[in-house]
Amino acid sequence: MTGLRTAFGEAFGRAAEGVWHAPGRINLIGEHTDYNDGLVLPFALSRGVSVAAARRDDGVVEVRSLQADGTVTAPVEGGTVVSEGWPSERSWAAYPVGMARVLRERGTGGASLLIDSDLPQGAGLSSSAALECATALALCDLYGVEIDRPELARLAQRAENEQVGMPCGLMDQSASLLATPGHALMLDCRSGLSAQVPFDPSQAGLTLLAVDTRASHALTGGDYGRRRAECEEAAALLGVDALRDVKDLAGALGRLGDPVLRRRVQHVVTENHRVEASVGLLRAGAAGELGAMLNASHLSLRDQFEISWPEADTAVDAALRAGARGGRMIGGGFGGSVIVLTAADRAGRVRDAIAAAYAKRGWTAPEFLDAVPSAGARRLA
Repeated sequence: MTGLRTAFGEAFGRAAEGVWHAPGRINLIGEHTDYNDGLVLPFALSRGVSVAAARRDDGVVEVRSLQADGTVTAPVEGGTVVSEGWPSERSWAAYPVGMARVLRERGTGGASLLIDSDLPQGAGLSSSAALECATALALCDLYGVEIDRPELARLAQRAENEQVGMPCGLMDQSASLLATPGHALMLDCRSGLSAQVPFDPSQAGLTLLAVDTRASHALTGGDYGRRRAECEEAAALLGVDALRDVKDLAGALGRLGDPVLRRRVQHVVTENHRVEASVGLLRAGAAGELGAMLNASHLSLRDQFEISWPEADTAVDAALRAGARGGRMIGGGFGGSVIVLTAADRAGRVRDAIAAAYAKRGWTAPEFLDAVPSAGARRLA
């Protein structure tokens, strides 16, 4: 924190007015259910994005990052970032600038922002939402604007949808803003209502590993948007507002002639049930039984939603062969990370098995992170 303040002074020639932090997230279960008005069960990581900031009186957002070269400046009163066609080397700055443009409607203004992150980009740990949420807290505090956390999450989602052009759901921003240590966040993405569900793997003698498969993804590409469009098409054909409303799965599948749409519906409906079952297990103190839910989710994402990738499938398979309780891909798909639930005394063996499977195939070695449910976004100083 002191280092970021010092770096801010060196970058902008004046003192920062504060430092804010927002964590990345892991979604324990409930993938691609958020934009279908469904249920999700994420938690916050200890790693995330920190922003040192100070107000400006010229209506400009000036953004720098310790992880990127150069400075990006943009007017707060501009249009949408996506319509301005920012080049790829500036794409990271679209998130804080987009957030500032959405929040200007609530009374915030220009700012100088210096960003630091210890989240790997492209690993599916939601570095983009963490950047949005840290920026949002900074701007609200700087300008004395009070917005409750659930509403702020929806504004951050809107910034990503409208400004960046990413049709994401509400989960990532909610997890970053609302999470508490030792808990997962049960979130109803239709109502926005949430509940804290106890989840402390270490107390149960377990370790939850996050495995960065080193296959990077970019969800602003067409595959994620195509999956969302398929879900919306299926909902329209079934006469429901969203796939969350499908109650008779067998009947719904029988009414759809397109096998692709049938697969998408099957995943979303069964994944919502897996979230509910997982919440029940956690509340019953049976975290060790989550493995079956994780395995079923991965198979559904691989075979029904068709968004897994070879490194993820290999990591999950190697972990299970080494005695892990369960595992699955996380995030939007087509690259990123997997999670693996294992007995704590077997975690080293599981790591070694995954690393060996990668080495056998000549792939870049994976990176491992113990995923501990941590605190949500907050001001550090």
